[in-house]
Amino acid sequence: MQIKKALAVLISAVVVSGSVSAYTFKPAIAYDKSGKADRSFNEAAFRDGVEKFEEKYGIDVFELEPVYKASLKRGIDDMAAAGYSPIVTIGFQTVDLIGWAAKKYPDIHFVTIDAVVNQPNVQSIVFKEHEGAFMVGALAAMSTETNTVGFIGGMDIPLIRKFDCGYAQGVKYINEDATVLRDMTGNTFAAFKNPEKGAQLALRQMSEGADVIFAAAGQTGRGVFNAVNLKQKKVIGVDSNQNWVYPGIVLTSMVKDVGSAAFTAWENAMNDQWQSGLIELGVKEGGVDWVIDEHNRSLITPEMEAKMAGMREDIISGKIVVQDYMADQSCSI
Repeated sequence: MQIKKALAVLISAVVVSGSVSAYTFKPAIAYDKSGKADRSFNEAAFRDGVEKFEEKYGIDVFELEPVYKASLKRGIDDMAAAGYSPIVTIGFQTVDLIGWAAKKYPDIHFVTIDAVVNQPNVQSIVFKEHEGAFMVGALAAMSTETNTVGFIGGMDIPLIRKFDCGYAQGVKYINEDATVLRDMTGNTFAAFKNPEKGAQLALRQMSEGADVIFAAAGQTGRGVFNAVNLKQKKVIGVDSNQNWVYPGIVLTSMVKDVGSAAFTAWENAMNDQWQSGLIELGVKEGGVDWVIDEHNRSLITPEMEAKMAGMREDIISGKIVVQDYMADQSCSI
């Protein structure tokens, strides 16, 4: 996995603000409230992180699937008290909890994926989602027959705006005249767990001409997928490879290598190579990308694939610079 090499290089350059005492290696993970079968972020951590680590090393990873935020806090507290370390957590909602837990348990290592916590015993891994979204936006623009594509986000927060802005930039990079329809599902975490609303938004966008829709919405994306399949249009998955869900309908998936990030964090800790600090993973580091496989290959022409490969190289070289919404909370498109 390219991301393993990238993490090994990156952690050597991380500025460590303090030392952490030796501990017994007991890996654990706390999913967010969407659960590990969300076909998205959490499931990627489970399938490409937990399952692969257990299979390779024969070491069980303790898993926590909370129903409420209160149960997440209690679960993290219990895991840390029991000596589990490192504890990997998924999603932005863990920021306050890990900030609290890291202070309470200074000898425990924590890893936050998709969140940043500045503590000497916390490693924060974030992704350059705007770069991956740019790539699938470009592919959407190459694929549309109506000159109209759509984006449906979950909760209206800067992270999801980051996807939205990157996607729109990719569309416009290929076709400045294309229309991008953009919707957010809601303003609370429930917006990530509302497939009915996702289907409604997708049906409306398709009625307005969208024939390719990118869903960055957690479980809400299931509704988007079902609606797009019903109308036989095209949909783009997010976080994990979702091409298999509706072969021939899923144009591609914008993947974040969450599983490898978790796997490598545990592996480094097991080998006494874990370090605290911030790690950012983009196209160059293998942290984000688009997917072509047996489920969508018939939708991608050789010319499209070659153009996508060229854009990847241009992002890596810096020839293409994708605006990051989270840098200044704005999007030029």
